[in-house]
Amino acid sequence: MSGHSKWAKIKRAKGAADAQRGQTFTKLIKEITIAARIGGGDPEGNPRLRTAVIKARGANMPKSNIDNAIKKGTGELEGVSYEELTYEARLGEAALLIEVLTDNRNRAAADVRNILTRAGAELAKAGSVARLLTRKGIVTLDGEKYTEDQVMEAALDGGAEDVSLSDGAIEVTSAAEDFESVVKALEAKSFETISAEISMIPEAPVTLDNNDTAKILRLIEKLEENDDVQNVYSNIEIPEGFGEE
Repeated sequence: MSGHSKWAKIKRAKGAADAQRGQTFTKLIKEITIAARIGGGDPEGNPRLRTAVIKARGANMPKSNIDNAIKKGTGELEGVSYEELTYEARLGEAALLIEVLTDNRNRAAADVRNILTRAGAELAKAGSVARLLTRKGIVTLDGEKYTEDQVMEAALDGGAEDVSLSDGAIEVTSAAEDFESVVKALEAKSFETISAEISMIPEAPVTLDNNDTAKILRLIEKLEENDDVQNVYSNIEIPEGFGEE
């Protein structure tokens, strides 16, 4: 999972920037709202909502924000109705899976296509990118606050597949179905997480040169800056030494 660790490092840095722009909470609220709308407002009986709430807690979202988002989804509070869309795209050897939550399908489609076109990318056949990725639970913790051995004991008890330390962060990987039990095992030992989410990890990562890697990351950043884009996953692996002076 070393390749994913390098990708997660950049995702974390971008996540911090997103938080400053107020985008992280907005996207989490949308996910909680649609999960509650589809499966009901009880996290215990709604796995998707339960996962969204765990992710929100991992991002330190206030409980009041989470509760209000659930109420908007169930109709207890007035809210926006969102539609889910998925786009698949390619730029050279790189493949992208783009998840969208929007209240305006036409606007979202036009925006995504415009961003892809400007970067020289194109839409791919449905399913051609999704089959390259696997859902995994990913939990990250501060490697300066905890040791890898401390985290490993609790994580493995919860069913984790792998625990690794990279660039000051400890990353815990699990099968998607074991994600919740891993998070609960870490919480039971009072570990504080940087993030906790279900992600899409490439089965066979593609490594590009630094220039092409930078080009793909710029495209991903442009997509994630769009308010309708919820998540962007890729099959690329960040090469050793990328971003170093």
